[in-house]
Amino acid sequence: MDESPRSDTEETSQMTTTSDTRPLAGRVALITGAARRSGRATALALAADGAAVVLNVRQSRDEAEANKREIEAAGGRAMVAVADITDEAQVRGMIDAIVGRFGGLHILVNNAADRRQARFEEMTYADWRHITSIVLDGAFFCTRYAVPHMLKAGWGRIVNLGGIGHHAGFLHRAHVHTAKAGLEGLTRGLAIEYADKGITVNCVAPGRIGGPRSKTAGSSAPNAKTPPTGFEGAPEDIAAAIRYVCSPDARFVTGQTIHVNGGQFLT
Repeated sequence: MDESPRSDTEETSQMTTTSDTRPLAGRVALITGAARRSGRATALALAADGAAVVLNVRQSRDEAEANKREIEAAGGRAMVAVADITDEAQVRGMIDAIVGRFGGLHILVNNAADRRQARFEEMTYADWRHITSIVLDGAFFCTRYAVPHMLKAGWGRIVNLGGIGHHAGFLHRAHVHTAKAGLEGLTRGLAIEYADKGITVNCVAPGRIGGPRSKTAGSSAPNAKTPPTGFEGAPEDIAAAIRYVCSPDARFVTGQTIHVNGGQFLT
């Protein structure tokens, strides 16, 4: 894999001369929390655009392996990486393994999260740290070890998964709202730091997404309402936004929070 720095114009020109002209051909993408819902949908979408996809999970290996088989059956390349993203050593080892397997890392989607509810007066420090360590520490570790490879390639896409809660205000999720708001701050700080290095950093903020929920996702917040569209979104709606900001077409989009919520919160 050629990892020498190149501009988006050069990249597009080179891609058109190869047998695979898909927009992310030759790129490697890591998606955390990639077993189900938006993580799974994102992995499938980026693989369809030509990226080799790494599906990170902490425990859900069987689901991740099923997603890997689906990607491979469609002609894509995929790898399952079981690692706890709150553990720096495990993250470092995971990214070393990715680069050893695929030769680089160009796209990082910080999707892993836990949204379990807790009344603030009953919230323990362990509850607080459980949420913030996954959302913030996990994003820090993954980004910290991914960025050097993006700098080496002269091209990168970092996508943080925010949320509607700290904008619209949902009950019993103060810890979740704090962590997700922190991701937006991280997005802006990194976007400015790497804007002239060929790396874009954006935040995609999902609204109310329907479908089966995992145990760690928690139930819908007590005061969450159906969006003005009259229907809940689907994981594929979130994946579509992530797919866009990862594409060469989004080279001039960085430092943004992109809301995908059916009009439930307006910016």
